[in-house]
Amino acid sequence: MPPQAYDIPRLLPLGDSAWTVEFAGHIDPTIHGRVMALDARVDDARRHDPAFAGVVDTVPSFRSLTVHFLPDPDPLALGERLLALARGAEAATLGGRSWRLPACFDADLAPDLAAVAERHGTTPEEVVRALCRTEFRVYMIGFMPGFPYMGGLPTELHTPRLGTPRKLVPARSIAIAGEMCAVYPWPSPGGWNLLGQTPIDLFVADDDPPALLAAGDGVRWQAVDRREYARIERALAHGELHRQNFLHEGQT
Repeated sequence: MPPQAYDIPRLLPLGDSAWTVEFAGHIDPTIHGRVMALDARVDDARRHDPAFAGVVDTVPSFRSLTVHFLPDPDPLALGERLLALARGAEAATLGGRSWRLPACFDADLAPDLAAVAERHGTTPEEVVRALCRTEFRVYMIGFMPGFPYMGGLPTELHTPRLGTPRKLVPARSIAIAGEMCAVYPWPSPGGWNLLGQTPIDLFVADDDPPALLAAGDGVRWQAVDRREYARIERALAHGELHRQNFLHEGQT
């Protein structure tokens, strides 16, 4: 039997100035839809409900929403209001932005592509085709600024993390682990399987917002060759292109 959502969302304290509302103990698109629906309801309540005046930030994740608030003389009252909103939060239709992001899968940018293909009894070209025909859903931003945890990886590509993490993963590396796809915005250690790179920076401090992707966004990879990769990289560096140029019309 598949895992179920909690009959009643759970309210969990996070220190003395945040509540976490948890809908389930597993990752699922419908559960994430309820998270995003509650996020929208809290955002609306902040504009017209005095009980939410002290809310300063919300942080959606795979299966919960954390709500940060200014020190409040009666945090329990806010918690009860949050639970009331959560109980009525039906799964939202994904309303985030839709991105078409270029990706290069040349061997030197994709050191684990051949091994992943061999593991699944297929070819690197088939792995790339599977990645590019998938629309990934951004569940949350975490680990480091701008790092998107994206669901939707085809079952035939589910792959465990590396046995020994790398000491340095290049910035903008496209990676998979388990059921997830992600992009490393910064050079860092990491144990995910590296399948390619995008020429687009996922976090630019001077942009508003700095992080390119947000929870609820949809992402499709568009394969490009090395020449096009370099052209896009140069155009972005010289201001001839902007990251928003890769925003697809309409919403996911």
